[in-house]
Amino acid sequence: MPEIHRGSCLCGQVVYSVRGPLRPVVACHCGQCRKTSGHHVAMTSAPRCAVEISGAPRWYASSGTARRGFCGTCGSNMFWDGLGENLSISAGTLDTPTGLGLVGHIYCASKGDYYEIADGLPKAEGRDPELTTMILKEE
Repeated sequence: MPEIHRGSCLCGQVVYSVRGPLRPVVACHCGQCRKTSGHHVAMTSAPRCAVEISGAPRWYASSGTARRGFCGTCGSNMFWDGLGENLSISAGTLDTPTGLGLVGHIYCASKGDYYEIADGLPKAEGRDPELTTMILKEE
């Protein structure tokens, strides 16, 4: 039986479940993520077909190739939906325990000047397709 992960926005108007494994968490330091969250974001992901969303998230086309999903009531930053087969999910919206861990950082060249990335994890100056697309296999 596959694992099921659940999560929601702050007010509970948007809830979701994910059937199966989640990708380890990656921190994104790009300017758009910093603007939408107030800092860098920590995202996991899963194949879109494994994610079921209840409620009505609002979607913002943040670029020509991606959109961001958030709760229209409380404003929780919940999803990033771009090219590829996975939907990115804000790790902080998951109910715990998640069993996940942070595995690296992307878009480090765009990070804020008020903090350092000093955890010793892999850092990519921009996009890193290997870091952002890996999914743990079910055991």
